[in-house]
Parts: sequence; structure tokens; C-alpha cells
Amino acid sequence: MTNYVGILTAGGDSPGLNAAIRGVAKAGIGTYGMQIIGFRDGFRGLMQDRTVRLTSEELSGILTVGGTILGTSRDKPHKMPIGGQTMDMTDVMVDTYHKHNLDALVCLGGGGTQKNAYRLMQKGLNIITLPKTIDNDVAMTDATFGFDTALGIATAAIDRLHSTAHSHHRIIVVEVMGHNAGWLTLGAGIAGGADVILIPELPYDINVVAEAIRRRQRRGSNFSIVAVSEGAHSAEDAAALAKASAKVAKAKGGKARKKARAKLAKLEASLKGHTMRVSQQLEKLTGLESRVTILGHLQRGGTPSAADRLLATTLGSACAKLIDQGVFGVMVAARGDGAEPVPLEQVVGRRKLVPTDHPWVETARSIGVCLGNR
Repeated sequence: MTNYVGILTAGGDSPGLNAAIRGVAKAGIGTYGMQIIGFRDGFRGLMQDRTVRLTSEELSGILTVGGTILGTSRDKPHKMPIGGQTMDMTDVMVDTYHKHNLDALVCLGGGGTQKNAYRLMQKGLNIITLPKTIDNDVAMTDATFGFDTALGIATAAIDRLHSTAHSHHRIIVVEVMGHNAGWLTLGAGIAGGADVILIPELPYDINVVAEAIRRRQRRGSNFSIVAVSEGAHSAEDAAALAKASAKVAKAKGGKARKKARAKLAKLEASLKGHTMRVSQQLEKLTGLESRVTILGHLQRGGTPSAADRLLATTLGSACAKLIDQGVFGVMVAARGDGAEPVPLEQVVGRRKLVPTDHPWVETARSIGVCLGNR
């Protein structure tokens, strides 16, 4: 019996998405005799029924291409902007699924995509997801495709910044992506030889950072590389955020919750641009000229690394096998050199953060990297 399968990519783009699409489709078509269609631009394309038939011709040459041939968006099924309003379009997506007589829908994405796919699963659809994000923060998987490529890009950027920092006797503060998880900054910081690494999981004291840089000065090193995660905060700011978040959780009633969320949003907005603030504080405290480099979306672009192509293809082909076996409601997680299905219930609402006793943290400390705390 032929299985009819839909596939979409959602959330931010990430290296390896095309390799994963190719892995699902080539295994599905060639090994299991499936027919596969792609939905353009994530859940919005599913809602609008914008499709492309994935054939050998469509898949040819995409393994090494960055981004996603299907396009992507951050639209949520239950909160989709439609004509100036925010509407729940979940039922429309369910209708599209049945219109095409699909036996399964494969959703490639990060934590937000896992949640949105789970909502469709609760509507009775056969859902399988694959974990992608450069942040490496999806729960219940050893790794996410996209992370290795971004790690290499961030490391190469830090490598290049060493020469200018040394030549001008500067502090170079480089902001690395990762949202509220420090995997990318920590890994690139260690691999790139950063002198200071600041991650969300370890709130920092700017005075500790400044003292570490002054200590380098006393030893004759008149430059320092500071790798800062975009989600890193000082101990004071982290405490304020935790307090505001706790108030949201404890708020009873719609008005109280709305007010608490507004205060949290205002606080979060006030803390944006913290990397510039770190640079200014360090310049003042150390007397060294400080410059900021924000890597931004550069980390998402370009050709996926060999490791990401291998991981994405492995997970994609495993996904096709699970569909053939009738296994649904799962995320295809990376486990060692292979893959295993994990129930979506165990994935949604969770985030894989850097444990404070992780080997990378211990490694950084042992080689003298300042992590911003004592």
C-alpha cells in the first residue's frame, strides 16, 4: 500500500534542512514506495495548501545547499496572522491534510515546531518531527542538525578576531546566537580560544570578568576575546527575570496574568542589546578599548557541514522507516550514531540547556577560561 506523506520546514532556517528533506524523500520513495509532497513556507503553506511534489528531480543537488527548498516561516497554527487578525487555523490545516489523503505529516524544526506539530497530533493527525536548530536546545536528542555547521562558523569567526584584537590591544566582544541555551557560545568559545565565555546558564558578574581581563594584562596580554551568548545575563538581571517569570506563573485570572506578562515583556525589552552594555562596562573597568562583533544570521547560512549532512540524512531515512512501520506521534531523535523515536509528549515544553557540571564547562574552567562567576 502506498503511503502519502507531507513534509514541511518551520521556524528559523538552519543548515541541513535540505539534507533532511532529501533523506526522508529518497528513502521514502526509493525504499518504501511513498509519494511525498512538500508544503511551502511552513505551517502557513499547510494552511494555504501550497504544495510541491517531491520527486527525484526536485531532490537532485540539494544535499549541499543551505536553507530549505520548501521555505519556512514562524507562523503558529493556533495563532496565525490573517487579514490583520490573529486566528486559530488548526482545523484548516487538518482539512488540508485530509484533502491530500496523507498518511503522515513530517515537521522539521526546533522547539516551537515541536509544540506546533504536537497540537496537530492532538487533532488526530499522524505526525513525525525531526529536530533542527543551530541552538542545539531541543530536548531528548543528542544533537540537532544545524548545530555543527553553526559551531564551525562561530569558531572560525573567533579565530579571525584574534588577529585584530592582538594588533590593536583591544577587547573584542563577540555575540553568538543560541537564544537561552549556551551550547553554541560555549563550544565555539572553547574551540576558538576565547578568554571569557558568558552563557545563559551561568549568570555573570561583570566585575569578575573585568578582573580576569586585568589579570591577563598584568601577565602581558593586552587583548582579550569575550564570547557572549545572546541569552546571557548578569546575575542581577537573571534574578529580575526569574522573579518576573515567577509572577507570571503565579498570576491568577486573565487580567493579572496579562499584567504580569506585560511587565516581563517590558523587562526583556529593556535588556536587549546587553552585549553592547558588556562592552561598555569592560572598557570602563579595564581601560582597554572594546569593540563588538555580532555574528547574527551569518551562523545559519552556507553549506552544511559533513556532520550535519550525515545527521540530517540519518534522521530523515529513519523517519521514512518509522512511517512505513506505522510509528507516529514521535520525534526522530539522534542517539549515538543512530536514531530512535521519542514520544512528542516528552519533547514539547522542554529545553536542553547546558548543565553547570557539563564536561565542556569543566574543560573551560580547567584551561583558565573565565565564565563570569567565581
